[in-house]
Amino acid sequence: MWPVLATMIVTIAHRVSAHGGALNYTVGETWYPGYDPYGDETTQDAADWMPQRKWTSNNPIFETTNASLSCNTPGIPARAYIPIAAGQTITAVYAYWIHTVGPMIAWLAYCANEANDCHTFDSAGASWFKIGQRGLLSGTIESGTWFQKAFSNWDGRPSLWEERIPQTLRPGRYLLRHEIISLHSAHAPQFYPECAHLLVSGAGQGVPGEQYLVRIPGVWSMDQPEINIDIYQPEISSRTVYNIPGPLVWTGE
Repeated sequence: MWPVLATMIVTIAHRVSAHGGALNYTVGETWYPGYDPYGDETTQDAADWMPQRKWTSNNPIFETTNASLSCNTPGIPARAYIPIAAGQTITAVYAYWIHTVGPMIAWLAYCANEANDCHTFDSAGASWFKIGQRGLLSGTIESGTWFQKAFSNWDGRPSLWEERIPQTLRPGRYLLRHEIISLHSAHAPQFYPECAHLLVSGAGQGVPGEQYLVRIPGVWSMDQPEINIDIYQPEISSRTVYNIPGPLVWTGE
């Protein structure tokens, strides 16, 4: 697995030096490709093996109301699915992530059309729920260690973000959304989302309640002080607690 990842990282690292996104995924020892926003669009758009929705720029989304916030721009559905059993861990692979402040959140949404088909499902109408979130690990908001900083590698190794699919989740086809929110610019949050298609297996029948479900866009607002924030203001920069906004993580219990 590592040689394949390393080759891909080296090939596109120069393209993501300023910003970035989820480049590919692993489940166990199996590697699944992500969409290369600077690769050949015709080949990737027609690829039966592509499980990640199309995104064409590694630049951030700035507006909390932007329609592309759900699955990036243009967010066109992929053709393939990543098979995974409930209870397994999936890893999103990044390269040369340079930002250091802000939360990272993993979401799922059931493809809730008649066929439970993510190929024809509009992510703007999805009911999203969190399956994991990472924030401030230690120290202060301005200069402490966030997971966003801790998972970054500058020695050529990929940066790995692991999340577990809840053990009791009902089987079916889902959208998996990884989102990094960077807060290093005062009152100008930067959103970096990517979505992949999952085919979840298992015997569970768990479904998150309404209190866990949100629409994207819709969950974030510039009225939220955790989103519309200036981390350099003295009354904020020295804080040692950052509460990630939005619903609680659904663990399947």
